[in-house]
Amino acid sequence: MFTPEDGEGAPRRGLLATVAAATLPARRADRARAAFDALFADTPQPAALTDDDGAILAANGAFEAAFGPGAGMLDERLAAADPAAQTLARRVVYRLLRAALRERRAATETLPHGGAVWEAEAAPAAGGALWRLRPASEGGAGDLAIAGGFGVARESNGRVIVNRCLAEMVEGPVQRLEDLFETVPERPGQTVRLARPRKPGARVRVFFDAARRGADAPRVWLVQPLPEDEPEAEGGEDLLEHLPVALARLRLDGTLVSANAPARRLLGPGATPGARLDALVEGLGRPVSARIREAAAGRSSGRAEMARGRDPDREVFLQLSLTRVTFEGEPALIAVLSDATELKTLEAQFVQSQKMQAVGQLAGGVAHDFNNLLTAINGHCDLLLMRRDTNDPDHADLMQIRQNANRAAALVRQMLAFSRKQTLRPKVISLVDTLTELSHMLNRLLGERVRLHLEHEGEIGRVRVDERQFEQVIMNLVVNARDAMPEGGDVRIRTRNVTVSEEFRRDRAAVPAGDYVLIEVSDTGQGIPPDKIGKIFEPFFTTKKPGEGTGLGLSTAYGIVKQTGGFIFADSAPGQGATFSIYLPRLDEEAEEPDQPAAARPAPDLGGEGVVLLAEDEAPVRSFAARALRLRGYEVIEADSAEAALEIVREPGRRIDLVVSDVVMPGMDGPSWIRIARRTRPDLRVIFVSGYAEDAFRRSLDDLTDFSYLPKPFTLNELSKAVKDALTAAPAGG
Repeated sequence: MFTPEDGEGAPRRGLLATVAAATLPARRADRARAAFDALFADTPQPAALTDDDGAILAANGAFEAAFGPGAGMLDERLAAADPAAQTLARRVVYRLLRAALRERRAATETLPHGGAVWEAEAAPAAGGALWRLRPASEGGAGDLAIAGGFGVARESNGRVIVNRCLAEMVEGPVQRLEDLFETVPERPGQTVRLARPRKPGARVRVFFDAARRGADAPRVWLVQPLPEDEPEAEGGEDLLEHLPVALARLRLDGTLVSANAPARRLLGPGATPGARLDALVEGLGRPVSARIREAAAGRSSGRAEMARGRDPDREVFLQLSLTRVTFEGEPALIAVLSDATELKTLEAQFVQSQKMQAVGQLAGGVAHDFNNLLTAINGHCDLLLMRRDTNDPDHADLMQIRQNANRAAALVRQMLAFSRKQTLRPKVISLVDTLTELSHMLNRLLGERVRLHLEHEGEIGRVRVDERQFEQVIMNLVVNARDAMPEGGDVRIRTRNVTVSEEFRRDRAAVPAGDYVLIEVSDTGQGIPPDKIGKIFEPFFTTKKPGEGTGLGLSTAYGIVKQTGGFIFADSAPGQGATFSIYLPRLDEEAEEPDQPAAARPAPDLGGEGVVLLAEDEAPVRSFAARALRLRGYEVIEADSAEAALEIVREPGRRIDLVVSDVVMPGMDGPSWIRIARRTRPDLRVIFVSGYAEDAFRRSLDDLTDFSYLPKPFTLNELSKAVKDALTAAPAGG
């Protein structure tokens, strides 16, 4: 034997103590298991032995049959079949273990498991705690005395008995268990609302004994009160209801089971249980029904696709993704939706702007070429008229040609106004004076059945616009209003000063903060249908019969207003007329006074002398311009391209007093060759001619200055005056 004096005794005794400390609990556990097996192995009542932490050391066959085989934690085993009861099981096991181990007494509580309510009893035992469980329906009245603030309802022989906790939740007596709730629970752990709650909105989680043994066996339901801010367990509807994401649960055939508030807002009033998803939305790429079948078969990628709501009262676009899931043991579909209305609107606006830009480029290009033809027609007509007096038999025919050419030029101006490539001659004007003078012509346009009203609110600020084009805008709007009132009515033109305090967006425009003059043109006509109002500013769109309108009136007005730096919007409702609102930037108080018309004076002498280099690729225009300038006394050198003009400029000793050049030419354009020419002749005077807008043209020439501009189509006198003014001005380099 070992003694304390033995030098090796102390360490050996420590080793034995360590081994004993490790083996004795295991031996005690083995003895406890053996004792448990001897007593409970063959009993029909579920029983288990746990250690101090609640880990299962042993369980009989009845326990494993009811709660599953194998080791593990008792609370997890008791709640394994019902995740919604895990928290409750942990609390019950904790309280019972504390009573058995610390207080060394037996304790009983009720808890749910699967479809049944069970009584769990824990008692002190060697090595831990002994657990015995039985269905609560086998117990007596004691199964109502549940701890932990849970309500219990027991129905037997046509009577319903509730414990004090549940009695404090409901108002009045209960005849049937089903009468306790607004919706009868279909599964254990479901969250429902009480039918007659003492506290409004009270919610409870219900567990019940579904394993009834015979029709006369009592039913016991366990009711767990929920705090107002606690969401439902296991993906309940309250949790979905308050999620910020639009979600809907569907059966595999696409029938709606439930939808939360965001989803109902997207899907519309028809989003009720039983409705079919493909009846609520339509796919924009492929049918929704095909996507439902794909998702139900488990082949869906989950990728969101675009759809449109079928609600006739509003237009809603949404992105929809469908995924197959298992919900409460049953296959189902989950639809995730997101509002894509704004995205679709932006996409439509982009497509519309691209279309408008494309049509505008087409219109501008056609107008540019047409202006060249009109310049030649008008020019040669002027040359013929110079040789004819008013008594000449051809004079009237020539005047007809000229008048029709001017009408064609007006049509070209409309096309250029739409494409925003028209040359504007802005000046400061008083809208009150302009509209007053214009009203006489407007009254003739409106006829006797339509009354015109001019209303000015206060002192109207000044604006800077092309007066002729502004008049064109007002005339187009007034004529449009007249045509909307075949039986007669009223047209009102109102003006007032407005201040936009912060930028606002409307339709396709963003109106920046600032001071504006608002011009409103309204009528009492038929109004514009909602499906048409978004298209009224499109070129060639018209609601009139063939031959009654070109579809350019409103698009022209739109183009002129935009080119002026303003904004135009339309408001209308069927049967209530229409109002067009024009916002024009208002000039400040220090702005220049309105331009006054020049006093009548004798016609100026347009003759002169000098050498003019004419660079124009269009032969008819070049022919007319050269003849016109020669008739005025100028020497003209013609060039049919920019390259030819450069060669002439580079000729040693070549005298050139002025260059008249087209802007757009094949190969090198006008500004490009002028830049090169001025490297050797910095004092070269230049007049550019073009059918495009002067302001847009000037913005593209930041590095090119000291030039004049003559828009096409021009007359003989306009060309002569421009040339004389340029030659009498200071040289470019001076």
